[in-house]
Amino acid sequence: MARHRGKTEKLYVIPLGGLGEIGKNCMVVQYGDDIIVIDAGLAFPEEEMLGIDIVIPDFTYLLENREKVRGILITHGHEDHIGAVAYLLRNINIPVYATRLTLGLIEGKLAEMGMKLPAESKAVRAGDQVKLGPFTCEFIRVNHSIPDACAIAVTTPVGTILHTGDFKFDQTPIDGEFADYRRLTELGKRGILALLSDSTNAERPGYTPSERSVRPNMERVFREAKGRILMATFASNVHRIQQAIELAAEMGKKVAVVGRSMENTVRIALELGYLNVPEGTMVTVDELRRVPLNQQVILTTGSQGEPMAALSRMAVNDHKAIELYPGDTVLFAATAIPGNEKSVARTVNNLYRRGAEVIYDRSAGVHVSGHASQEEQKLMINLTRPKFFVPIHGEYRMLLKHKQLAEACGIPSENILIGENGTIFEFTRNSAQITGKVTSGQVLVDGLGVGDVGNIVLRDRKQLAQEGILIVVVAVDREEGTIVGGPDMVSRGFVYVRESEGLLDEAKERVKRALADQMQRGLPEWAVLKSSIRDVLSKYLYDKTHRRPMILPIIIEI
Repeated sequence: MARHRGKTEKLYVIPLGGLGEIGKNCMVVQYGDDIIVIDAGLAFPEEEMLGIDIVIPDFTYLLENREKVRGILITHGHEDHIGAVAYLLRNINIPVYATRLTLGLIEGKLAEMGMKLPAESKAVRAGDQVKLGPFTCEFIRVNHSIPDACAIAVTTPVGTILHTGDFKFDQTPIDGEFADYRRLTELGKRGILALLSDSTNAERPGYTPSERSVRPNMERVFREAKGRILMATFASNVHRIQQAIELAAEMGKKVAVVGRSMENTVRIALELGYLNVPEGTMVTVDELRRVPLNQQVILTTGSQGEPMAALSRMAVNDHKAIELYPGDTVLFAATAIPGNEKSVARTVNNLYRRGAEVIYDRSAGVHVSGHASQEEQKLMINLTRPKFFVPIHGEYRMLLKHKQLAEACGIPSENILIGENGTIFEFTRNSAQITGKVTSGQVLVDGLGVGDVGNIVLRDRKQLAQEGILIVVVAVDREEGTIVGGPDMVSRGFVYVRESEGLLDEAKERVKRALADQMQRGLPEWAVLKSSIRDVLSKYLYDKTHRRPMILPIIIEI
C-alpha cells in the first residue's frame, strides 16, 4: 500500500481475520499515517492441526506499521474477539479500549501470560467516544450472548464506518440493556459511509429468539431432574449462567462452578457486578459434597466436547473433583460449533455410559444464538442506511447471502464489497473498491511457540500420525569408508518389530548394499548417504506395505 503524507481523502479498511471464516476476528482501519485495530481474536484448531493449541491472525501488516497504530478497540469479550490481544500487545504497546466486563476478561488473560494492560488503556461505557488521531470512535450498545457487547462507529475525515461487532436485536434482554436503536438511526440520518456487519446467521430466516426464551425450557429440565444437574455452556455466556443461578436459587439448590475458563469468567463477572447471585446460592466444590445430590447444580465447561474440558473429563471418569453418578442430568446449553460435532457426540456417548440422562438436542430449546438472523440483519441495514456495505464475520456462503439481503434492502450491488482476509478496501467520500492485499493468514500457537509451527511441521506431524516413523542408525568409519555398526532400526507407529522381523531384516540388507555402493565411489557427504538410505527404504517399504513412514537416518562417525 502506498504511504500517504499530509492530508488524504482515502480511507482503508483491512480485515486480518473474520472474512471467509468464523473466528480470529481482527479489523484494521487506516487513514494516512494513523491506524486503529478493532478486535483481535483467536480460532480453535481444525482437526488436522495436530498439537496446535490456538490459531491467531497474522499481524505482519501491523508489525510493519507499528509506529502508526494508535490503539485497539474491542467490541465484546468472546474468545474470537479478544483471544489474540495478548499476542498483539507482546509486540506493539498500544492502549486497549473496551467496556468493563470485556476489559476485565482481557486483563485476566494478560495476567495468565505475566502481562498487564498498557498504561493508557481505558474502560468505556456504551455511548462513550474515544479520540485516536483523526478517528473518533463511539461505542454503541447492541445485544449478544455476553453483556456489554457494542458496535463501534469510527468517524474519519472521509466519513463514518460502522462495525457492528457480533449482534442481535433482543427485545427482552436478560440484563435490561436494549440495543441503542436511536443512536443507530441518528448515525444513519447523519450518513454512514460503510457498514461492516456480522454475517454469521445470514442463512437463517426470521428473527433470533430472545435469550429470555431459554428460561422456560431450562426451568422444565431443572424441575424434572431427579438427581444432580450438570449444565455445560460457553464460559462467557454470562446471561445463560445468570438464568441457571436464578433457577437454582428459586428451587433451593446450590450452585458450584467447575472448569478453569468458567471459574475465571464467573469470578470477573461477580467482581464487576455483571452477575447477581442470591446469598448462599453459590458454593465451592468441596462444600457441594455436603449437599444432597438432588439439590446440586454444577455449571461447567465442555459444551464443545473439548478433550481437556471439565465435562469431557467427567465423562471418562478422569476429573479430580467430580464423579458422575447414574441419575445425573447433563444439560448441553449450547449447540456444537461446526467441526465439533464428533467431539460432542463422543462426550454424549461417554456420559450415557456413566448412566447420566443427557439433554443435548436443539429441540430441547435450551440454547439460542447470539447472532442476528435475516430480519435483524435487514433492520441493521435499514436503520443505518449505509452508502457502502461490507459483510464480515462469516464463511464465504454467509457473506454472499448477506450481500443478497443488502440488495433486497435497496443497496446497489456495485456498492457491496465481498473480500477475504488481507483484502484492502479503499473508500473515498463517493467510492469504494478493492485495491489489493496485504500479508494475512493464520499463525499457529503450540505451547509457548508462536508461529514456529508452519505447514511443513504440520505435514510432518500428519505423516507421523498416519504412517509412523522408522529410525535407521548406522556407524561409519569415514577414513576406511566402511560400515562398522548397524544398520539398526527403531520403529514407532509403523510396524510392531517382533512381528515384522523379516521385513526389517530385508530392509537392513538393502540399506547395507546402498551404503556400500556409495562408499565405493569415494567418501560422500553425510547428506548424500542419508538421502540414499531414504530412497532405498521408502521404495522398498511402500512396495511391501503400501505405507510411507517418516524415515530418519542417523549416521555416527567413528
